[in-house]
Amino acid sequence: MLLAAGASKRFGENNKLLSDLGGKPLIRRVAEAVVCSGVDVVVVTGCDRPQIEKALEGLPLRFAHNLNWESGMGASIAVGVNALGQQTQGAFVIPGDLPFLTSDLIKELTALFMESRGALITYPTTSSGEQRNPVLWPRRFLPSLAVLSGSSGAKQLLQNCADSQKQAHVFDESAYLDVDAPADLEAARSRLNIANL
Repeated sequence: MLLAAGASKRFGENNKLLSDLGGKPLIRRVAEAVVCSGVDVVVVTGCDRPQIEKALEGLPLRFAHNLNWESGMGASIAVGVNALGQQTQGAFVIPGDLPFLTSDLIKELTALFMESRGALITYPTTSSGEQRNPVLWPRRFLPSLAVLSGSSGAKQLLQNCADSQKQAHVFDESAYLDVDAPADLEAARSRLNIANL
């Protein structure tokens, strides 16, 4: 599930997901990384639905629209879960504002998930052990995700499942840097320019 429903209130007047980063909208950069990892992708839309869908034109993914997007991330996760197929063995929750997310990270998390036979919630951590996104949820937790609401997303559920988790330390911590404010976008643009030199 790629979450693209929010209004980016902390970012200002414009939707951060539609901001240009390296010649393409931020949400398209993220979606391309997810698609390249080989997983099936459901994009949850909300605010600016037509523009988000246009930004993702031509990519092999599906859309699910959250009519109640203003209530927060929990409702968007629920909409995404309910759009998944019946045979889904696990589901990533991926915020749409991770400009340096890579298909390699998604593949690495998927491999760790499979090592646990799809039993453990799998996610990357910082060098100090702090949880980061994306989070890969086993099938048995999907009913709980499907009834989420409000703005807190799945964090509380994750905290309540401390004995069912597998953590991956990722050496390139830029992979889960997110964009919340205009300064974050400028920092991402600078990092991208340096990487392209």
